[in-house]
Amino acid sequence: MIHKRLEALNQVGWLRHIVLVLLGTSLTFAYSPYTLTYLPLLVLPCVVLLIKPLKPKQAFRAGFFFGLGWLGAGLSWILVSIDTYGGMPLIADIAVLGLLIAYLALFPALAFYSWRKLSLKVPYAYFSLVLFWFLSEWLRGWLFTGFPWLQLGYTQTDAWLGGLASTIGQRGITAVLWFIALSIAAAVVGSLRCRIYAALMLLVFFTASYILPKLQPLHRTDTKTSVLLVQGNISQTLKWQADQQWPNILRYLDLTRPNYQHDIIVWPESAITALEPYADDVLSTIDQSAAMNGAALISGIIDYQSTRDQFYNTMIVLGDESGIDGFDTPYQYGSSNRYQKHHLLPIGEFVPFENLLRPIAPLFNLPMSSFQRGEYIQPNLLANGHRLAAAICYEIVFADQVRANVSADTDYLITVSNDTWFGDSHGPWQHMQIARMRAMELGRPLIRSTNNGVSAMTDEQGRIIAIAPQFKATTVSAELPVVRGTTLFQQWGNWPADLLAVLSLLPLIRLFNRTDRGQSQEKSVQ
Repeated sequence: MIHKRLEALNQVGWLRHIVLVLLGTSLTFAYSPYTLTYLPLLVLPCVVLLIKPLKPKQAFRAGFFFGLGWLGAGLSWILVSIDTYGGMPLIADIAVLGLLIAYLALFPALAFYSWRKLSLKVPYAYFSLVLFWFLSEWLRGWLFTGFPWLQLGYTQTDAWLGGLASTIGQRGITAVLWFIALSIAAAVVGSLRCRIYAALMLLVFFTASYILPKLQPLHRTDTKTSVLLVQGNISQTLKWQADQQWPNILRYLDLTRPNYQHDIIVWPESAITALEPYADDVLSTIDQSAAMNGAALISGIIDYQSTRDQFYNTMIVLGDESGIDGFDTPYQYGSSNRYQKHHLLPIGEFVPFENLLRPIAPLFNLPMSSFQRGEYIQPNLLANGHRLAAAICYEIVFADQVRANVSADTDYLITVSNDTWFGDSHGPWQHMQIARMRAMELGRPLIRSTNNGVSAMTDEQGRIIAIAPQFKATTVSAELPVVRGTTLFQQWGNWPADLLAVLSLLPLIRLFNRTDRGQSQEKSVQ
C-alpha cells in the first residue's frame, strides 16, 4: 500500500520534492532536545523508495530537496546568531542562511546522484548508497575546514543503536542506519523471503548494539573526582566590553569561592575576557586561592602573543595541577599546561578570504574573529593529578581530532563552549548531544562547561550525571568515576565504519538486489 502511494506521488515531480523537504524537516525531531530516535527508521526508507526509481539527474534534485529540509530545519538555529549579531537586515540574514543550506544540501544530492548512476549500470549496487553517503559526508566534514554537524548517527545517542558507538563510532552508526533503511525499503517492495532477510539484518544490528558494548575492555576504578561547573550566564552583548572585564570575572569568582572543596573547577570558554598575559595579577590570585584549597581550576581565556600579534582561543589550568596540595606550580604566563584550539569556527573565529569579505558586512567582523590555530595533537591538561583531553566549542564535532588527543591514561574528556550565540534554540542541545557521542565513542566521562548552557557531565556511556539549568548563573557538581581501558573505537578509529561502507559494494544479499532487476527498463518519472 505504501509503495503504491509513493509510486503515484513520484509521478508528480513538484509534489515529490515537497514530500522530500517535509521528510528531511521531520528528521530535526530525531535530534536533541526532541530525541524521537525512531524517526530515521521511518523517514530514510521512504526517502529510498522515492529516489530509487529516478534517473541520476532526477535523484540529484530529489536529494537536494531532501537536504534542504533536513539541514535547513536542523540548522535553523544559525539564524539566531546571524540575525542577533550579524548587523544586517533580516532579509539579508535569511539570504545568507539560505545560501549556506543550499551549499550543504549539495552533499546529500551528490550521494543520491552517485547511487543511481552506479546502480543503473552495475548489478548488485543497491546498498552502494551507504558508501556514497559516507563519501559525501566526509567531503562535507572536510571542505573549507568542514561542517560535519547534524550527521545521522547522532540521532541514536539515546537509542538502542547508540551501543555501537564504542565500536564503530558515530560514522558507523550512520552506515548501520542506511543499511537498515535500504533493507526496509527492499522489504516493502520485495517478497516474503526478502522481508525475512530484512528482519534478519535488523536482528543482527540490534543484537550487535547490545553485545558489543559488553565486550569493551573498560572498567571503573575505585577513584572518583569531585567536579564543579561554573555557568556565568553573561550576555554576549556585554561579554567583550572593556568595562565589563572585571565584573565578569567577579561573577565567576563569587560563584566559585564557596566551592573550592571540589577537586576540579571548570569555567567556560573565554570566561576570562581579559587578555593573557595582561591579566597576570588576577590569574595569580585565582591560582593561589585554588592551590591553597587543593583544587585545580580550568578556564577559557584568550592568549594574546604580542610579539607575533596573534590570538589563541585557550584553556589554562590554575591551582593544584599535579594533585599535591599547595603551590606546586605557581602560575606563569606561557605555562605548557594549556590547550590552544585547533579547529576554528569559520566566520566566528577566522574569516576565509577576509580581505574580500570583511568590508562587505558586520557579519564578517565579529569580535575575536582572527584567531590562530593550535596544534592538532596536544598534551592532555593536568588538573589535580588527572589528565583531561580538551576540545573547545565547535571542535568537539571532529571525532578524529578528539580521538587523536585521547590516550590510555586519559581520565576525562573536557570541552568548554560559549553557546550564547544561539539563544533559546535547539542548537546548544545538538551541541551537547554531539559531545555525549564523543564520550560514548571513547569510553571516558565528559565534562562540559558553557556560559549559559548546556553545562553538564556524563559518565563513560554518555549518560548525563548532572546538568545545570539554561540561562541561569549557577553551579553544578558531580562525582565522576575514573575509567580505564580503551574502547575498540579508540583503538581502531573509523576504519571498521569505513570497511562497513565499502562492504556495501558487495552483493551482500542477492535477494535484495533483485529489486534492481530490470532497472534499465524502468519507466522514468517526471
